[in-house]
Amino acid sequence: MNKTSLIFGLITLSTFPLCYAVDNIAISTKQMQSLGITTGSLPAKRVGESSGFPAQVIIPGSQLFIVSTPLPAMIEQTLVGVGDTVKKGQALAYLQSPALAEVQRGLLQASVQNQLAHENLSRDESLYKDGIISESRYRTTRSLALEAQANFSERKQMLRLSGMSDSAISHLQSGNNPSSLLTITSPIDGAVLEKTASAGQRLDAAVPLFKIAKLTPLALEIQAPLSFTQNLKIGASVSVTGYSASGKLTAIGHSLTGSNQTLQLRATINQGAENLRAGQYVEATISTQSNSIPQWEIPNTAISHIDGKISIFVATPQGFRVQSIRIMNEGATNSVISGDLNGDEKIAVHGVSALKSSVMGIGGGQ
Repeated sequence: MNKTSLIFGLITLSTFPLCYAVDNIAISTKQMQSLGITTGSLPAKRVGESSGFPAQVIIPGSQLFIVSTPLPAMIEQTLVGVGDTVKKGQALAYLQSPALAEVQRGLLQASVQNQLAHENLSRDESLYKDGIISESRYRTTRSLALEAQANFSERKQMLRLSGMSDSAISHLQSGNNPSSLLTITSPIDGAVLEKTASAGQRLDAAVPLFKIAKLTPLALEIQAPLSFTQNLKIGASVSVTGYSASGKLTAIGHSLTGSNQTLQLRATINQGAENLRAGQYVEATISTQSNSIPQWEIPNTAISHIDGKISIFVATPQGFRVQSIRIMNEGATNSVISGDLNGDEKIAVHGVSALKSSVMGIGGGQ
């Protein structure tokens, strides 16, 4: 409605016999049409719930694993691809690594030295008890045995870090047959998100091969206005519109983003996570309060500030009455309000400025 129409409507309004009280406006249907005033019903009652928050589905950091090459190697064969589901301990790729054979030989040498050192210690311990050798010699032998044990443990740990299991290490010790074949296995039950290498590539140590993730539960990073978070608590219920997914709020950010001045919230989705995909953009609905205060989400065009109070105009048989409300959560186009309402009222949603002008003229508001 342009300025000319509004002025004409106000003039028209002044020519009709209106009956005013402080918070009431008597107005006819014809006057409403002239002023462009339209009404709408309150939506279904809502208890502390706001929707439409932009969010992105992410995988919690604790559920992401990078599988890399433990030693310099050449990829002989890859066994899985992006999107495949894997089990803990499942082979992902076979690598040929001469460095692995060197580490295995080192373990075998350390094993022999450790065994010999402990045999010497057992012998010298017996000789020392019989008084045949001195205490200094016995102490020297014991020191050498401890050193050999430490060296053996170090070599064994290097093989574990290379991807060999304890059973494979025991088999190596019993068979004395070093191999350059390195098997890369999955550290968890999950799914392959990324594959960064292929057969035939030669790689240095610590080069990523696969990114594997556990996909349940998932998380949401939610962008919300600062005003919305004033009554927000950790543990509030969160749901994803249209995907039958829900969970709980786990974190409320402490700093605003520079671009749109919103606060980042994080939620964990425990139910219906299988309906979502990592990186997906969705809309989140958040429960803002745990009590049973009735609340409604209405257009911001229906809200007025009159004499320092936040109000809406509720339709009556004679016209409208001013109803004070409280804004629970303010959004860009809609806001969640509470107030002394039954829930079946009709309220003015357009042309509110004309009603506000009338009330302010009578009440002397600024």
